[in-house]
Formats: sequence, C-alpha cells, structure tokens
Amino acid sequence: MKKTSFLAATAVSVLALSSAVFAADCTIKLGGIAPLSAPGTVVGGEAMRDAMLIAESDINAAGGILGCDLKVVIADSEGLPEKAKAIMEKLITQDGVVAVGGGYHSSVGVAAKDVADARQIPVVFAETWNDTITGDKQKYIFRIAPLSSWASATIWRHALTIEGVNKVAILTENTDYGIPAAKETTAGLESGGKEVVTFSVDIGTQDYAGIIQRIKAEDPDMIITLATGEAGYNFTQQSADAGIGPLDLVFHTGQVSLESKAYWENVPDGNLAFVQRIGLPENGFSPKGKEFATVYKAKTGKGAVESYAMEAYDSIAIIAQAINEAGSTDGDAIVAALEGIEHEGTLGKIFFPYGTGKDPSADGKPDSWWHQWPDVALTVIQYQNEGEDSGSATIVYPDVYKTGEPIINN
Repeated sequence: MKKTSFLAATAVSVLALSSAVFAADCTIKLGGIAPLSAPGTVVGGEAMRDAMLIAESDINAAGGILGCDLKVVIADSEGLPEKAKAIMEKLITQDGVVAVGGGYHSSVGVAAKDVADARQIPVVFAETWNDTITGDKQKYIFRIAPLSSWASATIWRHALTIEGVNKVAILTENTDYGIPAAKETTAGLESGGKEVVTFSVDIGTQDYAGIIQRIKAEDPDMIITLATGEAGYNFTQQSADAGIGPLDLVFHTGQVSLESKAYWENVPDGNLAFVQRIGLPENGFSPKGKEFATVYKAKTGKGAVESYAMEAYDSIAIIAQAINEAGSTDGDAIVAALEGIEHEGTLGKIFFPYGTGKDPSADGKPDSWWHQWPDVALTVIQYQNEGEDSGSATIVYPDVYKTGEPIINN
C-alpha cells in the first residue's frame, strides 16, 4: 500500500482522466535541472536533486500525475550556460519531459529558457534570479525564486542599517547573476552615501590570494560576497586567514553557506557571517514545509533545510498540480493552469498574478513580474554560534522577521 502524502489533495479523480491515461505502464516525465559538477554549485545541486526526488516520491504516493507515475529526470547543468542549452534540448527531445523544474544558476536559466520556450515546454525555475528570465515575458517560463533586484535590495538595505559601515568591498562573479547583482548592490549602497569598490572573478575560482590583498589595501568596513557555490566557502575562509574574515569585520558571505554542515567544515573561522536566506526559518515553516523538512533531513542527514531545496521541491510539485488541474500534458494547457494556480508549497502559497491574462504594466509593475511569484520572503541571518544550523540562526533583517540583534565587528 502506498503511503499517503500531504500532496494527496492535488491528485485528481481517475474518472476525470482521458482514455490515454489508462495505458498499463504510463509514466509522465518532468525534467529537473541542477548543478551536480564543478564549476557549478555542487552542494546546492545535490540539495535540489534530493528535494526533487522527494517530490517525485510524494507525488507518486498521492496518485501520481493523471493517474500515471511521475519520473523526474535529473540533468546536470554544471552551472554553465552552454551545458544548460544542451541538457534542455536533451530533456525535451530525447528524454521526453513535458515540463521542467529546478535550476540554480542565473546563467543556466538565461540560456535554457529560450530552448524551452521555443519548444513550448513549460519551465518553473527554482533558484535563478536574473530579472530577464521572466522579464522577457516568454509564455512558457515561470519562476518561484526572487528577482535579482529584490535579493540585492535585501543585502544593501541591510548593510545601510549597520553603524560604522562607510566603505564596502564587493566580491562578485562574472555571470548573469553576479554582474547585475553587483551593479544593483552598488547603486543601492551609493544611494545611502556608502563608498563601494568591486572585484570580479570567474565562476569556480578557488584561489583568492591576489584579490584578498587588493581588498585589504582598500581597508573596507564590510565585505559582500556575490559568488555562488563552493567559491563562497573558499573566499570566506581565505579572507579569515588574511585577517578580514567574519570575525574581523562585517562580512556577508554566499548563500551556499546555508548548508550548515559543509559551511562549518570549509569555513571553521566563519562565525558571525551574515547570509541571505530565501524563506523563513524552520519554526516559521508552513505545515507542508515542516513535513518536507522532516523527510529531507532524514534523507540527507542534514540539520537544516536550505531554501533552494524547498524551491526545487515546490517547482516539481506545482507543475504536477498544474498538469492534474489541466487534465493534460499539453504545454499550453499547463501554462493556463499555472497562470490560475494556487499552490500550497513548502515555501507558502505560490501563485502568479501576471501573465497572458494580465500584463504587469497594468499595475505599474516592470516586465520582470511576468510569471513571477511575488511573495518570496527574503531575510538575512547571522551565524552567532560556531557550528549552528542555518535554520536556527538569528534573523537580523528585515524587522518583520527579526529574531535577534546582530553582532557587529568593525
């Protein structure tokens, strides 16, 4: 007997299915994109893969999609745009997926979306922030991650609240995430009267000795890291070794640091670092979020759930609900269902207020709000105890989610 899941409510009655559904061994395939090899964010990709496979299990336990078993076909993007195009083509033309979830790096989303849209295959991106991904207003492209401009604003607005910070050094990567994020963060900081210096590196850089010496020469009051993946670990610990790490001055490290176990293994001197988190800490999770967290932690052995794992889970679950509601795997039918959907996800209620039925301009919103979930919670946490889990770390910004005061070194 199959175990009942909290996704059971999204299953449709077999009586409502078309005759094609009653094939003896029907399987519906969804693609799942994740960086599982360098220079991509491997720890992030592994978290997303695990989450998408949990979604597959939950959905099948709830009756599957249109009465068929779901198979999530995981493809490794390596965090590279050229690889992203190739795997999207393969997922569609060789693996036969009807829609795609996941995605971590913005460069991957920017490159892969055109392939999917041209082939009329819906995509719900989980963790790709570049504003143009939805800003191009493509019919088949959706996103449940925040816009880069929103995420950047959280970082620079938090920085403006910290007394004694007058000069900020930004370490960014030369990607479709890092370039606009650095530009947006710089503009925000300068609007608050702060001096900003920016240093750029290639994705996957491991040795930061030269950059760190240049940063030290600038004598900043704060360092902001806009680099994805294990690069964030390397830069943070190498900075600590050079005397400008989180224990020495105000330091905002990369989001991959939410994977607490790997963070503390790689950055033993990383206490007092700030990290941006998408979504609330575990004590603020929705019932679905709490149930997912229990299963995820048991599967992975982790002490906390990363926001990008929750996004990956929701990207698959919302597509499954849309297909069930549409009663079809046709791309146009899935898009129509997604545009009208209300999905109770691990991150909260997910919906898309703008699309073919209502353009963002109708409400004075920029094009990037197209097929964009508008209610993403954005917070900044601070590790204040060595070895603690990110899920229980102190939320220091914004005030609406704040659980404690920051500890400032400057």
